[in-house]
Amino acid sequence: MTQHSETQSATLIKEFAPRRSFLAYFQRWEWLLVLLIAVVIVANTRLSPHFLDARNISRTSSDFMELGLMMLPMAFIIITTGSVDLSVASNLGMCASFMGWLYMHGVNIWVAALAALVLGSLAGFLNGTLVARLKLPPLVVTLGTYAFYRGVAYVLLGDQAARGYPKAFTYIGQGKIPGTLIPFSVALFIVLAIIFGLILHRTVFGRYAFSIGNNENATLYSGVPVARIKIILFTISGFMAALAGLVLAARFGSTRPDIGTGLELAVITAAVLGGVDINGGKGTIIGAVLSLLLIGLMRFGMGLLNVQGQVQGIVIGLLLILSILLPNIAQQVSSVRDVRINWRSVLIGLGALAVFLAFFLFFFWSRALVIAGN
Repeated sequence: MTQHSETQSATLIKEFAPRRSFLAYFQRWEWLLVLLIAVVIVANTRLSPHFLDARNISRTSSDFMELGLMMLPMAFIIITTGSVDLSVASNLGMCASFMGWLYMHGVNIWVAALAALVLGSLAGFLNGTLVARLKLPPLVVTLGTYAFYRGVAYVLLGDQAARGYPKAFTYIGQGKIPGTLIPFSVALFIVLAIIFGLILHRTVFGRYAFSIGNNENATLYSGVPVARIKIILFTISGFMAALAGLVLAARFGSTRPDIGTGLELAVITAAVLGGVDINGGKGTIIGAVLSLLLIGLMRFGMGLLNVQGQVQGIVIGLLLILSILLPNIAQQVSSVRDVRINWRSVLIGLGALAVFLAFFLFFFWSRALVIAGN
C-alpha cells in the first residue's frame, strides 16, 4: 500500500469512526436497553417470587450463551455488509452433528470437537468466499447454505442421536466456575465479548469494518482489502457457530441433527435490538450484549409464567420489528441537524409499539381468566 493510499485510508477511517462526547453517551440506544432491562427485572420480580433466585438465574444464564457466541460475529457482519448470516444455526447443527458422528465412530471427543471447529470455520470461509469473491448477496448465499448445512447434519446422524459424552466435555455446557454459581459458558462468553468489543472499537480492523459498512467503494479505493476482511468475518462467524454447537451439545449431553433449529432469528434479533444498524456502518458490542441480556431475562420470566415456546417466538419476532423501527424514530426525534420529523414513520413505529403492548395485555388478561377458571 502506497503512502498516499495509507493517508487516504487513515482519513476515511477518521471520517467514519463513531464520534463520541460525554453527553452523547446518555443519548445512546444502550441506555434505553438498560432501562428496559430494569423494567423487565421489576415486572418479573413482581410476577414471580422465583425470578431473583440465584440458582435459577445461574441456570437460565447458560441457556442463551449459544446465542451470545453467534451474536458477536453477527454484529460484525451486519456492520460491515449491511446483511446477515442466516446459516449460523444450521452451521451449529452441522458441526455438533459432525462431532457426535465422529465420537460415535470411536474418535476421541476432543479430537472430534477440534474437527468440528475446523468444519465450522471452513463453512464460514465458503460463505465469505461466495460473498466477497463472487460478489453474491450475503442474504442469498447464507439462505442457500442454511439449507445445505442442515441437510449435512441429517445425513450424518439421520434420526439417531449421539450421546454418552464424557463429563470433561459436558462441563463446557453444564459446569460452573469452581466456588461460584457462574456457569463456564457464561465466563467463556464474557471473555469473548470483551475480545470482540476491543477488536471492533479499539483496532484498525474494527475501524475498517465501520468504514466498509458506511461506504464500501470509497473504502476499497482507499486501499483497504475489503474482500479479505469479509472472508475473515464470515470465517470467524463459522468458527463461533461451531463453538456454540459444542457448548449446546455439552449442555444437552447429546446431539440430534435438528439441534439449534431456529436460533438464527434470536441471534439476528439480539444484534439488531442492540443498536447494530441493519443497513450497516453502525453498532456496538456492549449494545448487543445488553440486548442479549434483555432477551434472556424476558424468556426466563415468560418461562416462569409457563408461557408457551410459540408465544415466546412471537415476542422475539415483535422485538426484531421494533428493534428496526424504534432506532429510526429515535434518530428522527433527536436529530439536531435536521429538525424535520417524518411523522409517518413515527406513527408507524408507535402503532407497532401499541400492537406489541396490546399483545402482552391480552396475554396476561387471558392467563388470568385461565387461572381463575381452574
